[in-house]
Amino acid sequence: MIYPVILAGGAGARLWPVSRRSFPKQFASLMDGPSLFQRTVERVIAPGFAAPTVIAAEDYRFLAQKQVADIQAPLGQLIVEPVARNTAAAILVAALAHKDTPDAVLLILPSDHHVEDERLFLRTVNKAAGVARKGLIAALGVQPAKASTEYGYLKVEGGNDDALVISRYAEKPESRHAEAMVAEGNWLWNTGIYLFRVDTILRAFESHAPDLIGPAEAALALSGEDLGFRRLDRKAFGRCADLPFGKAVMENLDECTALHLACGWADLADWHALKEVCETDGADNLVAGNASAFECTGSILKSADPDTKIVGMGLKDIVAVATDDGILVADLSHSSDVGEMVDTLRAEGAVQADGFRRCYRPWGYYETLSLGERFQVKRIMVEPGAKLSLQSHVHRAEHWVVVSGAARVTVNEDVRLLGENESTYIPLGAVHRLENPGKLPLHLIEVQSGCYLGEDDIVRYEDDYQRDEVL
Repeated sequence: MIYPVILAGGAGARLWPVSRRSFPKQFASLMDGPSLFQRTVERVIAPGFAAPTVIAAEDYRFLAQKQVADIQAPLGQLIVEPVARNTAAAILVAALAHKDTPDAVLLILPSDHHVEDERLFLRTVNKAAGVARKGLIAALGVQPAKASTEYGYLKVEGGNDDALVISRYAEKPESRHAEAMVAEGNWLWNTGIYLFRVDTILRAFESHAPDLIGPAEAALALSGEDLGFRRLDRKAFGRCADLPFGKAVMENLDECTALHLACGWADLADWHALKEVCETDGADNLVAGNASAFECTGSILKSADPDTKIVGMGLKDIVAVATDDGILVADLSHSSDVGEMVDTLRAEGAVQADGFRRCYRPWGYYETLSLGERFQVKRIMVEPGAKLSLQSHVHRAEHWVVVSGAARVTVNEDVRLLGENESTYIPLGAVHRLENPGKLPLHLIEVQSGCYLGEDDIVRYEDDYQRDEVL
C-alpha cells in the first residue's frame, strides 16, 4: 500500500481577497466544484492507496474534517499542528506516526496543487513508489515553464525517464540563478511531492536534521485524541525548528531520485498561476462569477460575491477580483506580490487582511450584516444536529429570530423550541445555548446590543468541540 500524507497548512495570501488566513485557498472553491484540498483527497482514492493522513493547522482542523466528510472520502487520521513549523516538522511527524511499519511507502502531497491528468499522475506515483521501495527518496519534478523564484529546483543527471539521478537540490533561488538553471536545461521544478519508505526518511532526518527528532517524538508521545483529531503537544512541537523539508533534508542528501511528472501539474500560488490552468475566453480572459468583460485581453475578472457585479472595459493584463468586503485590482505581472500587500494591510490593522465577514465554526458559520456603536447584526447558520457552547456574555445581550429550520434554545433553566419567525431574548449575563435538533440547517438573525461586542466576550461552561480559545 501507498500511504498518502496531505499537508493542509498555509494561508495562501497571494490569492487575496478570496484566500485569507481564516479560510485559505486550499479550502476555497477557486475553480468550479470541490476545493483544492478535496481534489487532493479524491486524487488518492484509488486501488493500492490507504486512507490518507491529513496534517492540518489548529485553525483548520474542523474545516479539513468537514470537507473530507462532505465528499464522503475515507480518512486515516487527522493530525493537528498546534503551531506552524513548516514542512520538515510535519513530514517528520507523519513518518514517526507510521514508524511501526518501517517498510511502508509514504506519499507526501501538498493540498493546493492542480493536476490535469489524474490517471497519468497515479501512474507516475506508482513508478515512484517502486523507486522508494528500494530505499531511495523519490521526488517528483516538472519541466520549468519559465525562470521562477517560487520553486525549489532539482538538477538531474543520468538515469532514465523513470528514475533520474538528482545531483543537486536548490531551494528557491534568486532570479539570476533561476534563469541560469532554466537555460542549462537539466533542472526540474520541485513539486514538493515525495515518496519514501518510513525507515528511509527517518534515517535521513537522523543524518541531516537530528535536532528535529526529539521534539517531534515528544509532540507525538504527548499527543491527545479528541473529536477524531490527534492533537500534537503544543510545547514539544513548538521546539521544532521552522524549516522547509527541502532545506532540512533535500539539500543535504547524497543520493536521491527524481521522476518527471508530466500530467498538467500546477502550484496555484497566485492569480497568474490560476489563470494558466482555467478555461479562458477568446481574448484570453478568465471571467468567473458575477463578472463581465468588454474589449478586455489577458485579464482576470472574478466576483466571488453574487451581489457584487464586476465589469471590465478595455483592460489588458489586469486582475480584478472581488468578495463582499474586499476588491483587488492589480497588473497581472504583480500577482506574486499580493502577499506582501496583505502584510501591509495587516500592519495597517485592516480586518480584511486575514478574515472574512463570514466566519466558519465547527457548528456552522456566522457573518456580520451590520455593525455600529453598541449594536451588531449577524446571520447565523447551525448545521443539523450541531450546537454552540453553553455560554454567557459579560457585556452584551442578544435577540434571536429564527428565519428557517428549528432551534432548541436554553436560557438559564428554561429550554424551549423555536420555529420559523419565532424569537427569543438573551439577557446580559444569562447562561444560554443554541442547538439545531432538526435535519435541515438552522438559519437565524442575531441582534447584539451592549458596550462591548467582541468575540472574546464569551464565558464557556460546556463545549462539544473542547475549545479553550474563542473559535
